[in-house]
Amino acid sequence: MTAGGTGARRHAHWWQRKWVRYAALTTLLTLSGLVILALVRKQTGTEGFLVGLGLAVLPVPLLVAAFRWLDRVDPGPWRNLLFSFAWGACAAALIAIVANSFATQWIATATADPSHADTLGATVIAPIVEESAKAAAVLLVFLFRRGDFTGIVDGVVIAGVTATGFAFTENILYLGTAFGTDQLTGDTGIFSVTAATFFVRVIMSPFAHPLFTVLTGIGFGVAALSADRQQVRRVLLPITGLLLAMGMHAMWNGSSTFGEYGFFAVYGAFMVPAFGLLTWLAIWTRQRELGTVRTELPSYAVAGWLAAPEPYVLGSMKARRLARQYATRHGGRDAGRAVAEYEAYATSLAFLRHRGRRGRAGADFAVRERELLHELWARREPARPALEYAARATTPARSPWPGYGYPYPTYNPYRS
Repeated sequence: MTAGGTGARRHAHWWQRKWVRYAALTTLLTLSGLVILALVRKQTGTEGFLVGLGLAVLPVPLLVAAFRWLDRVDPGPWRNLLFSFAWGACAAALIAIVANSFATQWIATATADPSHADTLGATVIAPIVEESAKAAAVLLVFLFRRGDFTGIVDGVVIAGVTATGFAFTENILYLGTAFGTDQLTGDTGIFSVTAATFFVRVIMSPFAHPLFTVLTGIGFGVAALSADRQQVRRVLLPITGLLLAMGMHAMWNGSSTFGEYGFFAVYGAFMVPAFGLLTWLAIWTRQRELGTVRTELPSYAVAGWLAAPEPYVLGSMKARRLARQYATRHGGRDAGRAVAEYEAYATSLAFLRHRGRRGRAGADFAVRERELLHELWARREPARPALEYAARATTPARSPWPGYGYPYPTYNPYRS
């Protein structure tokens, strides 16, 4: 290739540089945050904004902690969660508030029927716009953080945290507006509009937006499990999840049009069962991930990379927690962190091998496997005593683990 051709190729791919992407994304989210802040504050007033902010933030730590707990088997990096939350709270919220307002005003002008425009906007326009805006975050992580997006749990977590950020901003708007209404009418206490809004949005249905968007996340998660050659499936599954999210969102928004008790009927007959079903699916998927760890890692124990009980210890959340606590107690925070990293790398190794056996691993399978094994070997000194302790603490005297009780391998598998 000529020098000119090399320069052209380099110029064509300048945007692929990591710092360029980070700078562009940070600028986009910052500008979106400033604009949405100004818009919400303009609509609620400063006092209403502060009240809305104080009330809207209450469910956020609980929801994020729940999704983080679900992701404990193979935790993704915090930067993905921070991006997802920021996208939902800033970019997606800004897209929604601008697009929803424009569409509703256009319908009202075209039909000369403002009440009909509001209903149509809430039941049709809002679900399409909002779910599409939130799905963009899942798509971006799926495309540009593919190594961190390997299955259903990853899709659920990214989608759920994105929706949590979106609901946070939306709740500030609704609660701040309700507070402003109460100031005009003089209502206070449990019979105020603010109290009613808080009860419906924060107490009864803090999971509503995450529940909708999780359907999109599941679609992306199943697509991530598909082989690269299944291109049609990898495209249709996320679209199907998005359409389901829009449909559930539309039913929820339209519940008030179903009669006096329409909201409670939809809540009790549809939302709660759907929430229970998706919660069960997420936990079941997490248990399957632990099963994958117990199934795939024994091969590395046979090869000498892991001690015999380690695959089974790493397949138990209780044993993993005991190992981290033991390392921290006897070696300090650095040792505890090393054990946590050892557990994470071992889990990634198990998932990589699982994808490889099913023909879904990429061309860099061998390179990635070697990298993970290197990371494990570098942390073996603090990890192995901790895992051995966890094995003794969580298993009966007669262990079902093949080879348990034999000494750890003393040779270096890197040595030829």
